[in-house]
Amino acid sequence: MKKKLTAFLLCILMLFAACSAPETTPEISSGNSSVTSSVTEDDIETSSADGSQSEIAIPDTTTKESETTTTSVSDATTTAVSETTTAVPETTTMVTTTESQTEVPQPELVVFPTANEVAKDMGLGISLGNTMEAYEATDCEKITFEWIPVVGNNTPKDYEVCWECVETTQEVIDGMKAAGFNTVRIPVFWGNMMANDGTWTINADYIARVKEIVDYCRNAGVYTVINIHHFDEFIIRRNDIDECEKIFTHLWTQIAEYFKDYGPTLVFEGYNEYLGGKQFNDKGELVELSTSDGYKMTNTMNQCFVDAVRKTGGNNAERVLIVSGYWTNIDLTTDSQFRMPTDTVSDRLMVSVHYVDNNMYWWNRIGSQDWMNYIDDQCGKLKRAFTDKGIPVFMGETTSNYPKDNMDASAKNKMTSTECLKIVLERLLDEGFVPVLWDTNSHFYSRTDYKINNADDAALIKSLSEKSAQ
Repeated sequence: MKKKLTAFLLCILMLFAACSAPETTPEISSGNSSVTSSVTEDDIETSSADGSQSEIAIPDTTTKESETTTTSVSDATTTAVSETTTAVPETTTMVTTTESQTEVPQPELVVFPTANEVAKDMGLGISLGNTMEAYEATDCEKITFEWIPVVGNNTPKDYEVCWECVETTQEVIDGMKAAGFNTVRIPVFWGNMMANDGTWTINADYIARVKEIVDYCRNAGVYTVINIHHFDEFIIRRNDIDECEKIFTHLWTQIAEYFKDYGPTLVFEGYNEYLGGKQFNDKGELVELSTSDGYKMTNTMNQCFVDAVRKTGGNNAERVLIVSGYWTNIDLTTDSQFRMPTDTVSDRLMVSVHYVDNNMYWWNRIGSQDWMNYIDDQCGKLKRAFTDKGIPVFMGETTSNYPKDNMDASAKNKMTSTECLKIVLERLLDEGFVPVLWDTNSHFYSRTDYKINNADDAALIKSLSEKSAQ
């Protein structure tokens, strides 16, 4: 009896001890004992020399796991390329643990600005012309021009300077920014250094050089636009529409993958001026496409460009893209047969056309009333076709210099090139368009002195830049 009582009391004591024991919390796990990160240097914000942010950063979400979870959130407002851009907040979330204080960053995609927000912030632009789109083009319009000739030692620099431009440096881009330009368009011929093996694989050294120049732009705090320039001519002339679609899809997939971690200040422009252009027939002659085939080619290539970029994901899912007009001609692009591509995200597309006064320039009518009327007509067409529908207009190439020989007889002794430029740029900016001056080595802006050549032109650009930034 005594043994039974003892056993009973022992059971009671054990039960009491179990009820009094502290409760343990199982360790939280994400499926692995540690959390990995894929954050790269491109996720980190970089600043220009003056302290302004050159790119809207990709926020990092830093997560840790513990028994007792505490979360602290700090918001750092990222300053955009200029004061008119809406800042994207950078949010870092940290969960601490009593076992480890290691921070494990997790990339978090930002919501990109809309096309209209970007267009407003782009301000005035300038092209880095005759540089990364330069190639050995002798007899390029002949069927015997079967592939891209090698230049020099077949290095990126050999092509970059083969049209008599200097090698691009950080100082060149910084000078453009200081002059008042907030956008730099970099035309690119992706066929340089490419192997002729049917794979259409972009050369690693060549795209790395393009990246260096894009980074110069990011450091300077300007928007950058890169496209497929002149290589679109080579491809379209020699391939049917189905093959063109495959090739351009492959090219844009490579470009987009390479730059997918870059922020909103990098903008892709599908092509240059050759959508709807001539193709070789069976006799090796370049012949015009029919109107319907020209629009079909244009609309198909624009759609495959947008689709290819979006499918790479990352920041490309919402990056602003610029689709190219039919020959970038205003009359043809504002025709109802031109179709804007369908997109997976709203308000992220712009349209590119060139030269609001192109015909008047070549007919030597600059400065005349006909010139003014022509500008009114072209702007009106763009407004009705695009801006009234919420689609920004990117004037990817705009005349930067008006020689006397291209002026009307009534204006030659009355107007200067700067006065003509002022009329055009003020009108384009008033319409909400993004004017990008076409420029080569030292035509308008000196890439050796890092400034605009003409003092009157320099004062005009600075004044318009300040006005557009307000």
